[in-house]
Amino acid sequence: MAQNDSDIGPLGRLWDMAAALVLLTRLPLPPLPDHAFVHGARAVWAYPLVGLVLGLILTVLAVMLSALSLSPGIIAGVLLGSLIMLTGAMHEDGLADTADGLWGGHDRNRRLEIMKDSRIGAYGVLALIVVMGLRWLGLVEASWTGILAALMLSRAAMPPLMLVLPPARVTGLSHSVGAPRMGDVMAAVLIGGIAAVVLVGSAGLVAAFVAAAIAGLVGLFAKVKIGGQTGDILGATQVLTEVAVLLTLATLAK
Repeated sequence: MAQNDSDIGPLGRLWDMAAALVLLTRLPLPPLPDHAFVHGARAVWAYPLVGLVLGLILTVLAVMLSALSLSPGIIAGVLLGSLIMLTGAMHEDGLADTADGLWGGHDRNRRLEIMKDSRIGAYGVLALIVVMGLRWLGLVEASWTGILAALMLSRAAMPPLMLVLPPARVTGLSHSVGAPRMGDVMAAVLIGGIAAVVLVGSAGLVAAFVAAAIAGLVGLFAKVKIGGQTGDILGATQVLTEVAVLLTLATLAK
């Protein structure tokens, strides 16, 4: 039976937050009870809050590194590596698999087969090199508020694709999590968008539109190429929107 928001309560929302952290990070969290994952798709509203947690960790790390008088480039490199470790390279793996599958296969089944393969191909390697390079440049130029905005907006960009696109396969992470409800998706979008405006002002509104455009473009490619979304598609969406927001904010700040 579907639950109404009024039936969930504050404790249920806390379990959603914990479940989102377990799904999207590798933070050392205590084991959660099984019921925390029963309504996995409900936790999408908390995805941008996961970005906030990661951003605060990076902010503390950046302050510590700055005290050592390290250059912005070195600090950005350490932050990039730390972010990858904190998320278990989940989204970067999705980017590589998406690039290999969508561009390496000639039909839907072959593309899905490539995306499921743990080996990485030329498209995946090149995508990681180019996108991680741009991500590093964005982190060099970003303020701490800009980093927070990018991490939150990029995670708010995933739930809408989960809502509007069906799972492309009947197995896998995306299928097991399920389709979120409109209310939870809208909550994620509002949390991410409002936080961005609060953090970086009017530039946050521009960044939110850029994030929506990039997510929409990825979703369009996924719909045409494989007929829906997968965990890899969602991971690629997160990385690409994060990079786009970082570069947008860096450009607007000049």
